[in-house]
Amino acid sequence: MDPFSAEGELLNVHTAFHQGQYDEVVSFDSSALSASNKIPAKVLRLRAQLALGQTGKVLAEVGKDDSSPDLVAVKALALHLSGKAAEGLSVARRLAVEHKDNASVQILAGTVLHLEGKHDEALALLNVHEGSLEAVALIVQIQLQQNRTDLALKEVQAAKKWAQDSQLINIAESWVGMRIGGDRYQQAFYVFEEMAQAPSTKATKSLVAQAVAELHLGRLPEAEAALQQAIEESPENAETIANTIVLTVILGKDPKELVGTLQKTAPKHLFLTDLEAKAELFDKAASKYSPKVSG
Repeated sequence: MDPFSAEGELLNVHTAFHQGQYDEVVSFDSSALSASNKIPAKVLRLRAQLALGQTGKVLAEVGKDDSSPDLVAVKALALHLSGKAAEGLSVARRLAVEHKDNASVQILAGTVLHLEGKHDEALALLNVHEGSLEAVALIVQIQLQQNRTDLALKEVQAAKKWAQDSQLINIAESWVGMRIGGDRYQQAFYVFEEMAQAPSTKATKSLVAQAVAELHLGRLPEAEAALQQAIEESPENAETIANTIVLTVILGKDPKELVGTLQKTAPKHLFLTDLEAKAELFDKAASKYSPKVSG
């Protein structure tokens, strides 16, 4: 039986992870789990710790354990997040060759490959999956980043045939909807708002997602309120800061202080690297022109 299925032992903790309730995942009591689910539960707990920024603790726990490909896959991601990108990539590539059928390897090594820009390698590994909801969600993320909304939509539609009631697939469908736009913005908003406002599922991650949907719908005060809730929940969350910068610019305010905060909190955040790349492109284009001086 799939431990993450509706009948599986890990359904609740798996759902909590994808709702962004990382503290709940870390504190999950796995003592009563069957032996076959001990490692998957540990992997989820370690991934939650990584999401909380506890990279050093995770590396200390898995750094010397090469007996389990699941834990080595966690190590690969931890290495990447700790700034040892080349080493993390090397480990991920080795796992992709030696343990490509392992579900944890598919997700975690696939994530490292994706983060390193090796999208084709990541997709090749992920497409080996057999009924993995997480693999589908990561495939969708990669395809959206590649601006292949058509492929992402097909991936979600195919998954809904065998996982129609899955919250993770509903979330992935909402990501696609945010890219398609139109009526899909409102549909995505309903999914994210339900998670963000219900006491049992509320988390920083879902609050930020709700805020992004509000932004696309042009509801700036509502977006600001959701982001304020997210800041109160987790003041140093990089995604909250990045999206608050976007809102600040839209409102015509100076984002300089927030950009500085993000640079301290997550100096390699995609928002910052993209901003830097665009600034370089602007400077390059501007250098081709000289100002006209009227005599």
